[in-house]
Amino acid sequence: MSADAPAGGAPGARSLRVATDIGGTFTDLVWIDEVTGELGIAKASTTPRDLAQGVLDAVARAEVSLADVTEFVHGTTVVINALTERNGARTALVTTAGFRDVLEIGRGNRPDMYNLVSRKPEPFVPRRHRFEIRERVDRHGTVVAPLQLADVDPVAAACRAAGIEAVAVCFLHGYAHPAHERAVGARLAELLPGVPVTLSSDVTREWREFERSSTAVLNAYVQPRVERYLDELQQRLAAGGLERPLHLMLSNAGTASLAAARARPITMVESGPAAGIVGAARIGARIGEPNVIYLDIGGTTAKCSLILDGQVATTTEYRIDWRPDYAGYPVMVPVVDIVEIGAGGGSIAWADAGGAIRVGPQSAGADPGPACYERGGTRPTVTDAKLVAGVLDPDYFLGGALSVSREASERALAELGAPLGLSPAALANGIIRLVNANMINALKLVSVRRGHDPRDFVLVVGGGGGAMHAAALGAELQVRAVIVPPHSGVFSAWGMSMTAPRLDVVQTCIARLGGPGATAVDLDALFGALEGEAAAAVVEEGIAPRVVAFERAADMRYAGQEHAVRVAVAAGPADLAAVERDFHAAHLQKYTFELPGDPVEIVTYHVTAFGPEPTTPAARAAANPAGAPTAATPGASSATAAPSPKSRRPVDFDVDGVHDTPVYERAALPQGVLLAGPLVVEEPTTTTLVHPGQTLTSDAFGNLVIRFGA
Repeated sequence: MSADAPAGGAPGARSLRVATDIGGTFTDLVWIDEVTGELGIAKASTTPRDLAQGVLDAVARAEVSLADVTEFVHGTTVVINALTERNGARTALVTTAGFRDVLEIGRGNRPDMYNLVSRKPEPFVPRRHRFEIRERVDRHGTVVAPLQLADVDPVAAACRAAGIEAVAVCFLHGYAHPAHERAVGARLAELLPGVPVTLSSDVTREWREFERSSTAVLNAYVQPRVERYLDELQQRLAAGGLERPLHLMLSNAGTASLAAARARPITMVESGPAAGIVGAARIGARIGEPNVIYLDIGGTTAKCSLILDGQVATTTEYRIDWRPDYAGYPVMVPVVDIVEIGAGGGSIAWADAGGAIRVGPQSAGADPGPACYERGGTRPTVTDAKLVAGVLDPDYFLGGALSVSREASERALAELGAPLGLSPAALANGIIRLVNANMINALKLVSVRRGHDPRDFVLVVGGGGGAMHAAALGAELQVRAVIVPPHSGVFSAWGMSMTAPRLDVVQTCIARLGGPGATAVDLDALFGALEGEAAAAVVEEGIAPRVVAFERAADMRYAGQEHAVRVAVAAGPADLAAVERDFHAAHLQKYTFELPGDPVEIVTYHVTAFGPEPTTPAARAAANPAGAPTAATPGASSATAAPSPKSRRPVDFDVDGVHDTPVYERAALPQGVLLAGPLVVEEPTTTTLVHPGQTLTSDAFGNLVIRFGA
C-alpha cells in the first residue's frame, strides 16, 4: 500500500475532513470522517524541492478520495523556509521620508548584553532598494505633512529598473492613519502590474516602526513564492478530485481561507507548531488538565509552549532566527507563544574546536536524512543515537515501511567519536543527554522563567521524537504526568483537524487611565468597532460563514514603562476598574511586583473572531495497521491484564544501565493497563520509552500516561 507508513483502507464515499502538515522530514496527514468519527493517518517523506508532491504522496498513502473531502486544512513550512533559506522575492521598501534606514538601525539592545562583537542581522531589503515618500502623520493619525503622491512615479521606475518582484509600504504612523499607505499602494499597483504590494496597515496596526517595517518586508518577501505554491497545490489537488477550496493553518492557532493566507502569508510562519498547541489544549481539556506544557520533537526542531487554564497564548513579539547571540527579525503578527530550538531527530552531532560534542541546529532533514537512512548522509544524528541505544528497532522504523541500518549509524558515530576516545555507545548516550539538556532549557524558558511551576502542569508530547524523550524530560521537570496522545507522531496534523477558523484584529491607541494626562476611554466603543471589522472580514475573506465568538484583550503597562502585559477583557459592558485590577495581578505574576498607585496605560487592543469549531462524533481509529484505538468512553469497563510483550531487546538507559526491555505494540494495550518500566511501546509513527522506576497506563481516551516514582 504505502512506502512510508501504511494508513488505512480506502474510505469510500464519505464526508472527510483532511489535515496535512509539512515537517522538515515527513509530511503528515490525518483524515476524519465527519459522520462516523472514523480516523486514519498517513506519513510520507517531505519533498523539499517540490513540497506539494509530499502532500500528494501523503494523500495517496492514506488512500483518500479527494472527491469525498469536505474540508482540506494545510499547514506548510514554505514561509519559514523562504525566510531561513533567503530565497524569497527581490523586495523593495517604500517608507516615510527620513526613515529609509529603520531596517538597518533596528534596535540598540543586544540579545546578549555582554557580547561586544555581536552583529546586527542583515536587512532583507538592501539600502539601494529602500525608497522615501514625502508624507507625515503623528501618532494620533493627524496629518502633519500631506502625501506627495507624485513621489511614487520615480520610485516605481526605479523598481522596474531593479527587477523588483514585491514591494512593502510602511509609513511612520500608518497604523493610526492608513490612508497614505493605501493611496501609494494603489498607485504602485497601477505602475507595477503583477508585482504584489504589501501595506503594513493591512498586516499589522501596532506601533513600533522597526517591527512594522520588518513585518511588512517579510510578508512581501515571501508572497510571490507562497502564492505560486498555494495556487499550484490547489490546482494539483483539484486535478485529483478536490472540489473544496484549501484552508490554511495560521500561526495564531486558527485557520483561514486561501485568499486570506495569500494576502498575508507571514501569518503562516509557524503554522505547524500552532496546530500542535491547539491539539495539546484539546487533550488537556479532554482529560481535565487545563495546565499543559506542550513539546513537539520533529525531524529538525523541538518546539514547546505553555497552556494556562486551557488558553493558547499568542504574542506579537515573535522573531525568526532569534538566538541568544543574534537578534533575528521581528514578525509583528499574532503567533503562538513558542520556544523553538534546533534539536530534532535529524539534528546533526558534531565536535567544536575544543573537542566538545554539540547537537544541531543543522539538520540532516529528509534528504539525505540521518546516516541510518543510507541516502548519502554520513554524519550522526539524534535518530542514529536512539537507534544505537536500542530505543528504535531498525526493523520497525515507521512500522517497517522505511528500511534503516543500525550499522550505518554505528559507523557515523564511530567516525565522530574515535578522535575523542568515545565508543559509538558512549557517544550515543552523550548525544541523547545533550539534546535532552537543550530541551529542558527550552521547556524552562516557557515555564520556570515565566513564573510557572512545572509541578502544576502535565507534559503533552507530539512529533515523531516526542515520546522517546518525554519520560526523561518529564522526570527532570517533575511534571504531574507525561501524556502521549494517540497518533502523537502526526499530532500537529491532528490538531489542525480540530482547529476553528480565526481572525485577529489589533489596533494601537494609547490611553492613560487616571492621574495626570488621563484619557477618556470608551472600551465598549473601541472593542465594538474592532469586532465589527473582524466580523465583516471573516465573511468577506471566506474564512468562515459567520463569527460565533469574540475574545478581547488589551496590552497594558505602567506609565513610563516600555513594554506591556497582555490582559484578557471580559465580553459585555466594560469594567475599567476590573481591567485595571487584572493588569496589576498579571504584572505581579510576570514581574513579581505591582504598583497599584501608579497610572496605567492601555497601549493596544486585541480582538479575536472565531468561526464554528469542527464538530465530529467521538473519534475512532480506522481499521488499519497505523490506527491505534483512540477513544473509549470514560468510565467504561476495560481489561487491565497486561498483555505479553511482542519482543524484548537490550536498551541502554545511560546512567540506569542496559536493560533487557520488553517491547509492546500500542494497539494491543488495553484501557487501564498498568505497566512498570523499563519498557518500550511501539507504533508506526513513534516510539514511547519508559525508564526504570516509572509506570505507564493507558487511559479512557487512548492516551499513554507516564508517571514517576512509587
